[in-house]
Amino acid sequence: MVLIDLDVLLGRLEKAGVLDTGEKISPALARRLACEAGIIPVVLGGDSQPLDVGRRRRLYSEAQRVAMFVRDRGCRAEGCDRTTGLHAHHKKRWADGGNTDLAAGVSLCPWHHARAHDTHYQTTYQPNGDVTFHRRT
Repeated sequence: MVLIDLDVLLGRLEKAGVLDTGEKISPALARRLACEAGIIPVVLGGDSQPLDVGRRRRLYSEAQRVAMFVRDRGCRAEGCDRTTGLHAHHKKRWADGGNTDLAAGVSLCPWHHARAHDTHYQTTYQPNGDVTFHRRT
């Protein structure tokens, strides 16, 4: 997956694209990759895909996971730099009444996702979107 603004893809701006690994690539390389790719536009703030489904579904949809990745750009655990194999995690457990909405979820790598469900740790969701873990005493 390559994240790049439409203006950059069309050659109106020169700004690096970002691979889902976190690596930055030149606009020229992104345009070359686009020649042979299936391009799926992500319209931020649009109404094309339902991203908020409340309690109707427990698992996040592919559209929700893509939107989460575009928003989070990697695991949101403080200090983690993982950008691949991410999980969509409910900030409030679905079983406890949490919603399957974009704002109610966060991208976590498998290791931090397991920690978020480990009762030995307190999980805190920071205002900037980061997630911190503290061992319970």
